[in-house]
Formats: sequence, C-alpha cells, structure tokens
Amino acid sequence: MNTKRIISLIAVTLIMFTSATAQRISVVTENGVTSIFRTLQDAIESADPGSTIYLPGGGFTLPDSVKITKKLTIIGIGHKSDNENADGSTIISGNLWFNENSSGSAVMACYITGDVNIGEGDAAVNDITIMFCNLNSVQVKNSTCQETVVSQNYVRSTSLFGGANAHILNNVIHAIGKVNGGRISNNLFVAQYEYSASGISHSYSCILSDNSIIKNNIFLPQKATDTSYYHYYHYLVAGSENTVNHNLTRVDIIGDDGITLGDIDWNDVFDNYNGGAISPVSSFHFKEDYAEYEHQVGIYAGDGFNESQQAPVPSIVAKDIPQQTDAAGNLNIKIRVKAGN
Repeated sequence: MNTKRIISLIAVTLIMFTSATAQRISVVTENGVTSIFRTLQDAIESADPGSTIYLPGGGFTLPDSVKITKKLTIIGIGHKSDNENADGSTIISGNLWFNENSSGSAVMACYITGDVNIGEGDAAVNDITIMFCNLNSVQVKNSTCQETVVSQNYVRSTSLFGGANAHILNNVIHAIGKVNGGRISNNLFVAQYEYSASGISHSYSCILSDNSIIKNNIFLPQKATDTSYYHYYHYLVAGSENTVNHNLTRVDIIGDDGITLGDIDWNDVFDNYNGGAISPVSSFHFKEDYAEYEHQVGIYAGDGFNESQQAPVPSIVAKDIPQQTDAAGNLNIKIRVKAGN
C-alpha cells in the first residue's frame, strides 16, 4: 500500500471515529483522494467511478430517484456493530439501484430497509457483490446480469435473480427464485417462496433454480402435504438440471447424499434458534449433539460466516492522545490504523 493510500485511510478512519454523529461520509477515489459529504445521495452522485464510499454509524435516506450508474463500493460500519470506531449501526433507508455502467460495484456491512436492485430494464450489470448486510431482498431484473455474489448476509424476503446466474453463499436467507447456472451453497433457508395469482395461493420451493449447483444448505421448512386444488406445493428445491448434493433437512431427503435429521424440534438442534427468525439475535450454531455438522453444512461451513457483520473498513487499533500540548504548543497525537479486518 502506498503512502498516499495509507494517509487517506487514516483520514477516513479519523472522520468515522470522531464525526459519526455529524454523519460525515468519506469518499475515497482510486488515487486516494478523500472528499467529505453530508448525504449519501450527494456522495453517490459526486463520486468518481471506482471510488469507495465509507458510511459511519447512523441513518442515511436514499430516494428511489438515485440510481448508481458507475462502479462504486459502499461500505458501512456494520448492521450490528460492536466497535469502538462506530457510533451505532449503518442504516440505509430505501432501495439501492445498480444500473447500467455500475458493473463491479459492491455494498457491504449495512442494514438496508429495502431491496438491492440490479440491472433495471435490459441493462447487463455484472459482478455486483453484496456482503455482510441485513437487507430485504436482492432483485436482479434481467437474465443478462452475470456473476452476482450474495454472501454472508441476512436476507429477510424472497430474492429473485431474473434467470441469471449468481453465487449465493453462506447466507441466512428467506427463499430464492429464477436462478440459472448458479452456485447455491452453505445457506440456511427459513421459508418458501409464496405468492397469490388469480385467487389461488401458491407455495413454491425454498429454491427455484435451473442448471445450478445446490449443496451443503440447511432447509428449515418441510415440504407441505396439502395438495388441494387451492394450494400447489412443491419440494424444497424445484427446477431442472440442478446438481443437488449434501443438504440437511428435517423430514425430506433433498438430492444426493442428503442429511435427514427426522421429525425433531429445531430448538434442540441450534443454540438460540429464536423461531428461525432472520435476525442477528438468532444463533445457528449446532448444539453439542449435532456438532458434527457445524463444518459440513450451513452458514459456518464452506467460506464461513462473519458473525460481527463488519466489512474490512479502516479502524483505529491503538491511540495515544495527550491531555495537553507540549512546550511548543503542539499536540502530539499517535494513532495506529488497521486497513481492514
């Protein structure tokens, strides 16, 4: 890391540490130049392509009129932050829209009240990354958007991927649909995809996908048995040409080499199960009797799960601030900064 970049990171860290209550937003260009903004809208609209936007703790409103049309990385302090560098969690009120020309963008470590939308219209928006967030859902708008990465998030509602491919890894997640050619691994699914049409209630699978690799997931729901005219039920995984392997369920065997625990109570399986809620309050570590599965399936296996939900933001790891100036009137502040976790 060059000297200019180190200085910029120190400046960003000081701003996040000392001015969170003022909600100063730091925007750092690829060349290490830092600018300060008061609103997230101004930061997005003014940032150069390739910049990183650092959000401190606090709330940031984003109207739907704001569309991201350049490559940007948005990094918060976390949605359940326990960090001396933070003043509460980072909350974005509204939706994020990654539109044409925003390929390669990312959002990390934020609570988002709405959705992350990708590829409005027929725009091909590729390589969008969503990590360490608590968000309503991911909505990919068309099949030309490639390589979306959704990793280590809490996703509260059904996400749809528009018939595009995606890498959906190590999430606590509601349900997903319309994935084509994806990798869906080490997630914990809490619900099925439900909707109503023409007065008929439909309950689809936790996963509706084609041509995807689906492995090492945990499915909390069980397949419903009601097959009356007004309710059509499918298995927990639906679609065609999927490779389904080594998933854990309670009463249904899913794919090859499945793990079926039987008709047990999930409270007996997980610590702090909390009804299976998509919430950091829940803990999906296996209890001792099921500890053998901890590193085989679910969110703590595979690439793992960041329980702190903090992104690799610059942070102060040590500081020495004298109570008074020296004889020459200087205040000799010493701060040691870590560039990331």
